[in-house]
Amino acid sequence: MAKQHTKNTHTGSSFNGEPVYLNIGFLRRPHGVRGEIMLEIQTEHPEIFIPEAQFYLGEKYIPCTIASSRPHRKGILLSFEGIQDRDKIGQFRNTHVYAKISELPNLEDGFYDYELIGLEILEDATGKSFGKIKEIIKTGANDVYVVIQESGSEILLPAIPEVVLDIDLAEGIMSVFLLDGLISSD
Repeated sequence: MAKQHTKNTHTGSSFNGEPVYLNIGFLRRPHGVRGEIMLEIQTEHPEIFIPEAQFYLGEKYIPCTIASSRPHRKGILLSFEGIQDRDKIGQFRNTHVYAKISELPNLEDGFYDYELIGLEILEDATGKSFGKIKEIIKTGANDVYVVIQESGSEILLPAIPEVVLDIDLAEGIMSVFLLDGLISSD
């Protein structure tokens, strides 16, 4: 298991290139007549959708507080404070739901994906830099980090404990052990 250092507590700052809002869901269609709407979950942490939690709807980031939430099929049925009918909630159909990064709970074990983008990848044994994380691919089994080298070529690193040894957000680095075959020898 990767040793993980303290989280960056300065999240959400527009000065260091981090996003202020994070897309966490998508409102689909109204449900019933009491102002509920189906949420398609787009986060690995659906436990954040609880009554009294505040989120932001659409590109104008309209603040809304959850009045109720309950699981339904592959999503969550939500209602918001001040919206008790189908027509009013229907105005938010096909709308993205955002959270302010500064308001997200700290994760006890791990990091949000946006925190890993841009980390420099260092080989643990030699300290050699292999580039920076450009993107994270969700495979189902484990994430894969797409690392862009200075030459522009890509390295695909599996996010598994045997490869990822240490993550230090404060220093902006990820120490890795390169298994045989991960990097082609030129």
